[in-house]
Amino acid sequence: MTTHKIYIPRDSSALSLGAEEVFKAIKVEASNRKIEIEIIRNGSRGLFWLETMVEVETAKGRVAYGPVNPSDVPSMFDEEFFLGKDHSLSLGITSEIEWLKNQERLTYARVGITDPVSLVDYEAHDGFKGLRKALKLTNQEIVDEVTDSGLRGRGGAAFPTGIKWQTVLNAPSEKKYIVCNADEGDSGTFSDRMIMENDPFVLIEGMIIAGLAVGADQGYIYLRSEYPHAQAILNEAISIAEKNGFLGKNILDSEFSFKLEVTRAAGAYICGEETSLLESLEGKRGLVRYKPPLPAIEGLYGKPTVVNNVISLATIPIILDKGSKFYADFGMGRSKGTLPIQLAGNLKQTGLIEKAFGITLRELLYDFGGGSATGKNIKAVQVGGPLGAFLPEHQFDTPLDYEKFSEINAVVGHGGIVAFDDSIDMSKLARYSFEFCAIESCGKCTPCRIGSTRGMEVIDKIKDGIDQEKNVEVLKDLGETMVHGSLCAMGGMTPFPVISALNFFPKDFGLEKTET
Repeated sequence: MTTHKIYIPRDSSALSLGAEEVFKAIKVEASNRKIEIEIIRNGSRGLFWLETMVEVETAKGRVAYGPVNPSDVPSMFDEEFFLGKDHSLSLGITSEIEWLKNQERLTYARVGITDPVSLVDYEAHDGFKGLRKALKLTNQEIVDEVTDSGLRGRGGAAFPTGIKWQTVLNAPSEKKYIVCNADEGDSGTFSDRMIMENDPFVLIEGMIIAGLAVGADQGYIYLRSEYPHAQAILNEAISIAEKNGFLGKNILDSEFSFKLEVTRAAGAYICGEETSLLESLEGKRGLVRYKPPLPAIEGLYGKPTVVNNVISLATIPIILDKGSKFYADFGMGRSKGTLPIQLAGNLKQTGLIEKAFGITLRELLYDFGGGSATGKNIKAVQVGGPLGAFLPEHQFDTPLDYEKFSEINAVVGHGGIVAFDDSIDMSKLARYSFEFCAIESCGKCTPCRIGSTRGMEVIDKIKDGIDQEKNVEVLKDLGETMVHGSLCAMGGMTPFPVISALNFFPKDFGLEKTET
């Protein structure tokens, strides 16, 4: 009897949309009908509006169906979906779906395709090729590959990864560390979670290569406390890697040893800042450290430490496997390679897209996002999390590029894009930026601690019509003080969304116009 291979995602996004119920319904229906099936729990491909998306392996490739609800399962079996036959929920060959076809998936090449904790699947799809090549190179040669690729931090500051690694490599110390910042807390972001839940081995491989490059033998994944599924999958993958010689002593019969463990984060947004993260990892309260010294010189326990975001580390294996030129050929200007872009908010089609730098916001919002879910005009988008500027419609043609965004006083950040239609009150969003900062500030520096609270008060006065012209100036002066006087980006970037909302949407504040 033929066994039919069916893929049902197991990650938290799909589970929240009913994947577990669909899995159970398909399993029961197949048993009742005496149809032999093998169910593989893959990860979501990132088309969230089509979850739960079920795939069936056929001679022509995998065929997708979605969004599937448990009530759809009997009719799917009636129409023999397990043979890839047509049904009202048919989406055709998965790889031919426009959303996926128009992407450049490098870091996410395996996401949604493989079983996340199958080492066999991982290696069959080019897994650990980068590590095997790295083991044949010197430390400096590995760092040079990363530097030449143009890879920059995907967590916010966009600092060149190769320079950070070079600094740690050059730092004299018998002990060094690799720390993965997996405390993904920006609004509308989920790319780190998707890697950790759907392709954990690529992060593990990237961290091993990082350790090999700079001479570190210990790594930590500082994981967001709200990610229990990611924690379970990472720990399972780490255990599998250890049992198969990819972690621990003498990796792949080499002289290199590397240990890796997951640490649950403190539940504070500020711990996404690298020095606050290190304080928390050491068991202390998450307070921002003064710089210098930089973590690359004095990081975890005072030792040289590489602190990279999940996506930065997960991109390392393909760079070592395919070469720096292969990766650098994607993108534009100084923004090399690809970026996982997360579409969220008021859009018809939300989810994850991996594209080379250079695509515009308008293309993302309409070609991929399908426009607003309400059918109203998109009034503004916030890019780069709660500290990112609000961008109005006339800036939607800006290419997604670090330098181009800097020119309009915006940030790419972690690649999260949250869309708002024209029913939104931008003054409320601006006020919330200050409120968020007041709640999440570590409290160490005055501009952030006090400025955020004063900012809420000033916005309230402007909204109430009290000395508006004077208070607009006070708000802008306050913003300047926070930008230039705060210890870290928490206070330093909070004015970005506030001032952008004030400049581009003055009527929402009860103003006729403001000076930009």
